[in-house]
Amino acid sequence: MYGINGSDFPPVTEDTFCKYVLYYEINNSRVRIWDLIILIPNALFVLFLVVRFNKAQLKLRATSSPIFLTFYSLVWGNVIISLIRCGVSMTVNASMPFGGLVDKILWVTVRFFLLATEMSVVIFGLAFGHMDSRSSIRYVLLATSFISLAFTITQGTLEIVMPDDIFHIDTRDYDLFGHGGMLFWFTSSLLFAIIYFIILLLPWIPLRDYLALPTKLSFYLYILLLALLDTTQAVGAGLLAWGSMQSGLCVVDVTTWLYFSLYTPLVYHTFLSEFFSVSQPSIMFSYKAQMDEPMEDDQVSLPHQQSFSSLKTDSDYIYQQSNSVYDSTLFEAGGTTPMNPVYSASLQSPDSIVSGQSIEIGGPSTFHNQHIPST
Repeated sequence: MYGINGSDFPPVTEDTFCKYVLYYEINNSRVRIWDLIILIPNALFVLFLVVRFNKAQLKLRATSSPIFLTFYSLVWGNVIISLIRCGVSMTVNASMPFGGLVDKILWVTVRFFLLATEMSVVIFGLAFGHMDSRSSIRYVLLATSFISLAFTITQGTLEIVMPDDIFHIDTRDYDLFGHGGMLFWFTSSLLFAIIYFIILLLPWIPLRDYLALPTKLSFYLYILLLALLDTTQAVGAGLLAWGSMQSGLCVVDVTTWLYFSLYTPLVYHTFLSEFFSVSQPSIMFSYKAQMDEPMEDDQVSLPHQQSFSSLKTDSDYIYQQSNSVYDSTLFEAGGTTPMNPVYSASLQSPDSIVSGQSIEIGGPSTFHNQHIPST
């Protein structure tokens, strides 16, 4: 029996491209191609986050909902730990026992952060109506962290104690990271795929009447992508364990690169991009909806008030009181996230504050109902 952890076939020969790319070092510099192609997209995404950091900080300070800060923190944590793994793997000698152990521990650590984020996002999406407090979010993060910890400990134990011979390099006598072996990889990927497909079916089964399901299409597209990814990964691991090994290794190489390189940007794009972006068409539509509403007689302001309040600065568009522009998640069933009153008052521009004061002066209906003689 060749495979200790679920594989009955001889190891993949080193001359196959899909295995060669996993351990080939550029000019014997310890910089492996596999680490480099994972490092590049993560580094570009960090650069993107840094460029937009100031705008993101202002938006986070202007909302009282902790869910956005949670997502943003998870995104930063994932991409930083991925960069650390790539950097350390490029400096240690994986062919040495200590270097190989460090490399595997870092892989398992990255998997822990990504899996915890993956489960947290799903729970937040399905139960957002009950998760808009710091305590509930903390409980979800603790629960998902414990589940992810159990998963990664199992994966790490299998990886260190019973490495899969499919990922053994005979010429250098060391083992690549095999994700816990093909049997474990196949079983876990298939389980996650089933869970995601069940979530996709929830809006079409009678159980939907008892659940406050998300209404945003982007949430279900996110779930569909993960379901397809896990299904493809299960097929590749199954081919490695019980079928054509070379094609199976190519399949899991692609799915692994997609998950460890593009999953974190996917979370950002699905759940944070709309919140952090200042979309002028959305703002104009919001204002247009307000202007199209009929005005009552007692709401008509004086001419000087009307012209003065019509002046808008850039901060008015960023810190407007309406939360419908950016204070809603893409999986929210309905309603909006409340604005923090402290930041609502402190982050307004001087024009908007003066405008608000002028409206309050002319606010009481008794003042407008009085008959003022014309001069």
